[in-house]
Amino acid sequence: MTKVPRIPDYTGGGMLRFIPSHLGLINVDLELATELGGASLKQSKINYLRVHRRLADGLKEDSFGKFDVILIDCPPNFNVVTKNAIVASDSVLIPAKADYLSTLGIDFLQRSLRELVGDYNEYVQLESGDGGTQAINPQILGVVFTMMQFYGGQPISALRPYLRQTAALGVPVFDSFLREAKTLFAGSPGSGVPLVLMSGKTATEKQLVRELEGLVSEFSLKLGM
Repeated sequence: MTKVPRIPDYTGGGMLRFIPSHLGLINVDLELATELGGASLKQSKINYLRVHRRLADGLKEDSFGKFDVILIDCPPNFNVVTKNAIVASDSVLIPAKADYLSTLGIDFLQRSLRELVGDYNEYVQLESGDGGTQAINPQILGVVFTMMQFYGGQPISALRPYLRQTAALGVPVFDSFLREAKTLFAGSPGSGVPLVLMSGKTATEKQLVRELEGLVSEFSLKLGM
């Protein structure tokens, strides 16, 4: 995610806009990967920076300057598309399930993030043909646990060890959780309206909206907004 300059709000309210993905991007990672490499070491480094800065360069357009925060939803792997998003971002927000494999994935993501930043910044220092390329230093904003199950207002006992294990990795963990509610979330893609903007009728819907609002508040505080 990337923080961008704030502009005056003349409407008295916020503005939320979406740029959806589409099936035409299904092979974009493969297409970007084919642009890596080169006939020489210097050309390989130039291509590496150019490919991994594709999204960052696009976000420099004036049309994106009106937003306070840009959230980039990434696929659940560390491919070229995800690396593009990280290079373009100031912070990294990690949604995760409280289970064994997700805990391993968070540790892997930390190591992969350090390697990406190290390689990218090394190439920036060595590459002399583009004086406008800057080093990057994205920070992990925190882990948000999703698909949580509760009993008595607290996460069930089977999930708690994974919360502790994640905290032991030295990764910030959000106090806010998102409960498992497949039926409620399933309708949002079809309607094009986020669940939090819908008028909740049942107790579960109202509770979920409160949790989403709490998550946004905590997210804003961590960003210093």
